[in-house]
Amino acid sequence: MNGITTAADHGWLRERYQSLLEAYCLTLVEDMTPERLLRELGAEPDGQVTGVAGLAEPSYDAWDEYEDEKLLVGVAAVGDWTLMVEYNGFVGGTDVMLPVHPGRTVVSHFRNVNAVDHFSWWQDGDLRVHFEPLFPTQRDGSHPDELLKEMEQAGFDLREGDDRDFRRHTEAAFALAERITGVRLTPQLFEQLEFTCGLVPLP
Repeated sequence: MNGITTAADHGWLRERYQSLLEAYCLTLVEDMTPERLLRELGAEPDGQVTGVAGLAEPSYDAWDEYEDEKLLVGVAAVGDWTLMVEYNGFVGGTDVMLPVHPGRTVVSHFRNVNAVDHFSWWQDGDLRVHFEPLFPTQRDGSHPDELLKEMEQAGFDLREGDDRDFRRHTEAAFALAERITGVRLTPQLFEQLEFTCGLVPLP
């Protein structure tokens, strides 16, 4: 596992990207170019934008136009990984991604406006760990306890009971994704990345 950041290091997300954190899906795909990822997803090209914030308006426009038929994703290369960002989307956590999983690591985390959230770590087609960041003690997957140390270090409170710390569980998901992938997301990266957009058809 890689990375040393924690939930506390991702406070800038609340400060600068509150609207994203209210409903988002963020996915990291190893050893696949953005262009190939869009092809694998059967996406229609839909332009380019600079910075994560630039994805907000076209994402909600696509939602209004296509509802549950198509969702807009933005993809960009970060080293050997492709980062896929969705405002109010969920493609990264659906079966549409299954052809992408074999032979590589895929990490995806999601939250919707109702605070329903999911974190998934796939390795060569195997869902090793899955849980809801709001309820990190309830895990499944082929190796549900494999990330316990990393989860605690990222900022998840794994104690049982109502006295658990429920704050920053979304930020902890970002920190855990970094520990798995080694991809560090920073304010500068969020501002400067050039995203290729695509409309992904949903089954």
